[in-house]
Amino acid sequence: MATTAVGAAFLLLLLLPFSISIPQPISDSHRSAASNLFNQISPSLEDAYEALRVFEILAIEKKPLDTADTCKKVLENLGSSSPLKDVFYALKVNGILKCNIDGTIFKDIASRLKATLHDASTLLDIYYSVGSLVLIKDQASDVDVLLTDANGIFHSIKALSQSDGRWRYSSDNPESSTYASGLALEGLSGVISLASSEIDQSKVSIVKNGIVKLFDSIEKYDDGAFYFDEKFVRGSEPQGSLSTTSSVVRGVNAFAAVTSGKINLPGDTILGLAKFFLSIGIPGDAKDFFNQVESLSFLDSNRISIPLILSLPETVYSLTKKGQFKVKVSTVFGSAAPPLTVKLVRAFSTGAKDSAIIDSKELQYNQESGFHFLDSFPKNVDVGTYVFVLEIVLHDSESENVYATGGQIHVPIYVIGVIKVGNAEIAVLDSDLGNVETHNTLDLSGNDIVSLSANHLQKLRLSFQLETPNGRVFKPHQAFLKLHHETKIEHIFLVGNTGKKFEIIFDFLGLVEKLFYLSGKYDIELTVGDAVMVSCTTYYFKVTCSSLILLYRNLNKNILFQENSFSRLLGHVELDLPEAPEKAARPPLPPVDPYSRYGPNAEINHIFRAPEKRPPQKLSLVFLGLILLPFIGFLVGLLRLGVNLKNFPGSTVPATFATLFHLGLAAVLLLYVLFWLKLDLFTTLKTLGLLGVFTMFFGHRILSYLALTSTKLKSA
Repeated sequence: MATTAVGAAFLLLLLLPFSISIPQPISDSHRSAASNLFNQISPSLEDAYEALRVFEILAIEKKPLDTADTCKKVLENLGSSSPLKDVFYALKVNGILKCNIDGTIFKDIASRLKATLHDASTLLDIYYSVGSLVLIKDQASDVDVLLTDANGIFHSIKALSQSDGRWRYSSDNPESSTYASGLALEGLSGVISLASSEIDQSKVSIVKNGIVKLFDSIEKYDDGAFYFDEKFVRGSEPQGSLSTTSSVVRGVNAFAAVTSGKINLPGDTILGLAKFFLSIGIPGDAKDFFNQVESLSFLDSNRISIPLILSLPETVYSLTKKGQFKVKVSTVFGSAAPPLTVKLVRAFSTGAKDSAIIDSKELQYNQESGFHFLDSFPKNVDVGTYVFVLEIVLHDSESENVYATGGQIHVPIYVIGVIKVGNAEIAVLDSDLGNVETHNTLDLSGNDIVSLSANHLQKLRLSFQLETPNGRVFKPHQAFLKLHHETKIEHIFLVGNTGKKFEIIFDFLGLVEKLFYLSGKYDIELTVGDAVMVSCTTYYFKVTCSSLILLYRNLNKNILFQENSFSRLLGHVELDLPEAPEKAARPPLPPVDPYSRYGPNAEINHIFRAPEKRPPQKLSLVFLGLILLPFIGFLVGLLRLGVNLKNFPGSTVPATFATLFHLGLAAVLLLYVLFWLKLDLFTTLKTLGLLGVFTMFFGHRILSYLALTSTKLKSA
């Protein structure tokens, strides 16, 4: 149990340096995930549109649903009684599938939507009505969808805005919402595109200033990702950061597309939004997947600033393999970037930020692969953690107004290598004078083990040195020694470092209580772990690296790393400790495997009592015959005396009661026989209860009839 806990903590500490997230552009992994995620979608047209839209953006040819069935649902939802939301998504689906819809349907819908706009009082009603009219304009050019009162509708939406750039869902609800801001901006953009005359530009400028104020409340992560958060608004569905940010991006993109001039938003903010969506990876929810992909498509084609993403195929480099440092610059969907240069402004170790190992170097460009690369690391690069400061420089000055590069980009880089382990010694010392009584030199790269013996008046000393490939002293994240007693009791001690070497001294006289005065054999196990070590062992001039394999998620991929951390048995020491005093602490019980309770239980052997001896079958049959003799005698007596059936009723109803009563009695007798042969007591009692009620009812009826008949005869 202790070993498992220590191992889990050890793995966690090693994985901490690699738990970074560098955004990667949309790739084939997203396309594969979309095919699986939207394989089974609900019958709602909203979900159908989201699936079709994702497949359209990702250029997946296979449709996620049946076109004929979906078009049938579209026609059903374009009826006069359908809610505005259903009409809106039916038109969105039709915009992708191009269903065969009669022009008169579009005209009827347009008339209904215009009438709804005049009486609409909530933001959602205006949003769905205006959005549907914009869709009809794109799908049926001969239908009149222009708004004669566009300025009035524009003012109705603008009246719901707040001073901080957020919007309300209705005038009756005083709470403002960031999510509603995106809906309002989409609605305003639709009104501008449907206006029969030009919208007052002063109102448009006010909305643009409101967008800038809205972005003043944007949140930021440490990695440079920007996002919008949403508080709960009474009367509306709760929205997460992803859906809220997606709503704002959708609204700002739509408003920027129909207005002249640029919205004054920093390019770094647009790039930060792209990083936020990409840092999510591949969402497991269909709605989140849609919000991510569609938002990135808007950012990839917006009029404000198109973000360029700098991605790395890997952030861990081995000095042994001498790999190349490579980066790639592309759009959020992996498309080629405009002509540019990637500069390595500065590279420094996290332990010495003021001392640069690389200063102002331009990366070379491979046109075939699209990577910008550094030929090799400088010779002064040693194992450790570094920060590479990169900068994207566009060749064309006009591109600087179109694309957002984000200025200087700090990328964490991890350099691993072979750590040399040397001067390893283990010795038993005299407690009083410190004289060495037993001394052994260890080869930690081999499999040699030592056998030592000591008593409570002696000490045990272990020392070793660790050096990087460049000969520097190396201090690992973890170095500890474990003493494992033959009774499965373990003791773990951290190994400290003094200058250039690691050393630990066990004074057994001071450890007798910690060791519970247990004499006997103790296995000695040394564990050294760090995220930048590669452990290699030489066998007959053949180098093999056997080490701890860590699997962690980075760059949205599963990458396998072999670390230098090693844990090996050094040998054992035979300890002779004094007897434990009466009040000394007792050693703990051996740990119990928690999974043992899930194993098979011990077999239970039942000892049954021997069955009692039964009489012979013939004797039992004779006894049964003797029991039946009285019944047979009763029947014979009835025949001899004659049965009186004169009182049996002659009328139909009383005769029926009498017959059923006698049948009930016969059924009770038959039940007794069945109980004797095979039925159990509980079944018999339940059946007898039912038959008893049946017999009692009809018996009461027939006896009442006979009593009434007898009374009539006496009175006559």
